[in-house]
Amino acid sequence: MTIRAVVWDVDDTLFDYTTADREGMRAHLAVEGLLAGYATPEEALLRWREITDRQWARYAAGECSFRDQRRDRVRVFLDTALTDTECDAWFQRYIGHYEAAWSLFPDVLPALDALAAGHRHAVLSNSSITVQEHKLRTLGILDRFEAVLCAAELGVSKPDAGAFLAACEALGLPPHEVAYVGDHPEIDGRGAAEAGLLSVWIDRGTARVRAAEEAVAHRISTLAELPALIRADTRFGAPSTFG
Repeated sequence: MTIRAVVWDVDDTLFDYTTADREGMRAHLAVEGLLAGYATPEEALLRWREITDRQWARYAAGECSFRDQRRDRVRVFLDTALTDTECDAWFQRYIGHYEAAWSLFPDVLPALDALAAGHRHAVLSNSSITVQEHKLRTLGILDRFEAVLCAAELGVSKPDAGAFLAACEALGLPPHEVAYVGDHPEIDGRGAAEAGLLSVWIDRGTARVRAAEEAVAHRISTLAELPALIRADTRFGAPSTFG
């Protein structure tokens, strides 16, 4: 099979979200005077990340809107009954510190360059287009992608097959001609494979779940491995590098 396009996840795949979130929140909590309530900064950061994961899961399940999951993260973290306006203001102050820490992983531009001539590119994220287009523009790579699709606007989230098929439809290609690259072995890896795409899990050590041994994604540890994998398309024949 010939792979004609690559669809990308963004956070912790192209963009170093984990580092930016950690460093941005550390700076924000220091300015807000909130670190004194924790034994260590790491304790505060761990609590923020756990709350973020829980609220994001609610959003992904369709239980709340994208904006409401942000507001609920603030309310739970501060343990305070804030108004929507107060939550938005607190989160916006955090965003300033968070954006100051934004960066691409060092293997991203070389991989995009290596695949530029022979493959089309798009983005599929469980975030919102407003957020991800701003991020990609700020990082200088928005023009690398001919389509940016996000769950908030699609009305369907990964790992639902409908999200992956929407990306294929936007490219005008059948799933078997499209590769999907993401950092989560289940949401990205298994979801893409079950939708019929060539599924590639970039293991950056950020996934907070253990992938099942029978997971069907191809595992790579750096995007430097991606061009050879895509050109070979090992779905039918060579063993997966997963595990």
